[in-house]
Amino acid sequence: MRHHLPAVLAVAAGLFCAACTPGTPGGPDEPQEPEPDTTTPAPTADPEPPPLAWGPTRTDLEEATQDAAALNDGELAGLVIIARYEGVSADVPASLIADENLGGVLLFGPNVEGLAQVQQVGAAAQEAAETAGRDWPAMIAVDNEGGNVQRLSARTGPWTTFPPFAAAGGAEESVVREAMAAMGRELRASGITTNFAPVADVTGPEDAAIGDRSPSSDPDEAAVAVRAAVEGFAEAGVLASIKHFPGHGALSVDSHEALPTQSASTEELEGRDLIPFHAGVEAGAPMVMLGHINVTAWDEGAPASLSPAAYDYLRDELGFTGVAITDGLDMGALGGSSAEIAVRAVKAGADLLLTPADAPAARDGLVEALGSGELKRERLEEAGGRVIAMLRHQQQQAKDSGPVSDGDVGAAKEAADALANS
Repeated sequence: MRHHLPAVLAVAAGLFCAACTPGTPGGPDEPQEPEPDTTTPAPTADPEPPPLAWGPTRTDLEEATQDAAALNDGELAGLVIIARYEGVSADVPASLIADENLGGVLLFGPNVEGLAQVQQVGAAAQEAAETAGRDWPAMIAVDNEGGNVQRLSARTGPWTTFPPFAAAGGAEESVVREAMAAMGRELRASGITTNFAPVADVTGPEDAAIGDRSPSSDPDEAAVAVRAAVEGFAEAGVLASIKHFPGHGALSVDSHEALPTQSASTEELEGRDLIPFHAGVEAGAPMVMLGHINVTAWDEGAPASLSPAAYDYLRDELGFTGVAITDGLDMGALGGSSAEIAVRAVKAGADLLLTPADAPAARDGLVEALGSGELKRERLEEAGGRVIAMLRHQQQQAKDSGPVSDGDVGAAKEAADALANS
């Protein structure tokens, strides 16, 4: 026979109380109040806020935005600009940061003369940022996609040459992730904080510009490669940027030369071009680069990089909360002065302006627009806050990823070969 233990105990307890004498504790004539609890509960620490997908927490972002708001107009306007420059001297990029208040620099092939020289550029730029009173690093960036678009490779110094990113299409995620992590370690050992990669474009038969820079003509295959690459760069402590939103791979005009038009509907874009971008955002990409692409379904005649509708889609539909960066503002797809383009991009929703043709003029244009009221300071503070939070997070991520040294440069051949042969 199965006994119901709680019921048996309850009956026993009732019999025990019935036997209690009146006036004794527990007796039926004198119900007892519970003894008051005089102990003070231990204070509980507030739980750590969860990180956003791209790394910082909302608290980090709020603090960074407050720090951006404390900057004067010139400092804040400069913070959101990444400049290109001439020559190989470390003094030039350092002065752009110290004297022009710019957020960082992008190195191209002519700026590279070997490992020691690139390291000097990075060290001088970071020293300039510290001298300017910043507690966040300068952005020292390159385009290292692999293949022909690789500023630091065996062609320019002791770095490993990686295959075009097309090799990542169909490869095992672990192979892609390790290859990009190995590339990232080489970059960080060289003083580079940021890589404008991976390409998330899905190629099509009319492609005029992307080619083997794209991982695949299959959107799902491209998505796998983009996700793995974003994770690999994060593992190495290097910032990544997926590009060129909402997709340049099916366009018949190269935006370096003129403005291409994307006539597909939003539904068509969602079924193809946007799939890898969605994967990259979910993987924690800290930056999304907006291309100079006229998306007729969003904003007829306007490049996505200057279109509020494009930034709204990125934020509202893809849920991206990181740094939205423009493609190079010195490209042939755009018309107008550096000042005009800069103001238009920030008003539209850009957080970071990449390589205006005249970076100081772009900064001055932003300052003038603030003074006239054309540009709301809250919009620029929002942009600057995201940039500061991202750069601080990269600094911490680099520490967490472990030390790097000159010995890491050129050490990625095995990972590169595995990707090439996958």
